[in-house]
Amino acid sequence: MTDCNPTKPEDVHELSITRHIAAPPEKVWRVITEQTAQWWCPTPWRTEIIEQDWRSGGRNATVMLGPDGEREEGEGIFLEVKPGQRFVFTDAMTADFEPQGPFMIGIFAIEAEDDGTRYTASARHWTEEAKKQHEEMGFFAGWTAVSDQLAELCENEMADII
Repeated sequence: MTDCNPTKPEDVHELSITRHIAAPPEKVWRVITEQTAQWWCPTPWRTEIIEQDWRSGGRNATVMLGPDGEREEGEGIFLEVKPGQRFVFTDAMTADFEPQGPFMIGIFAIEAEDDGTRYTASARHWTEEAKKQHEEMGFFAGWTAVSDQLAELCENEMADII
């Protein structure tokens, strides 16, 4: 079950979801970082990874492709990568530290909980207007679908051999 509740005071302009995944954190982290294209955007859309340099300052570039030919390019950098714990990225600049129109800071965290992993994904926005725009774009439905896809991959025994 996914919970959809902001986890910070309103002045942080944050949207967040959290859920329990019935798999150990090591497996969840491996799926997050090694199988990103399989869970990053809700189906029927798909993701192509251009580059993911999993380190602070590393490039994070993806393309989301829609079923009707839609194309959403995502270019940014990882601000923080703590293997096995969390990663933080932003679209406020490119890997060459060129400013671009910022929309959010994404924070994805995992931690051991009971017999599995607590997964929390948050989006922090510079303004209340940007937060509201993201919510109206379908944040809760989209990010919940993505967490469902991630959980399915992690909880599937076949993911152990990938």
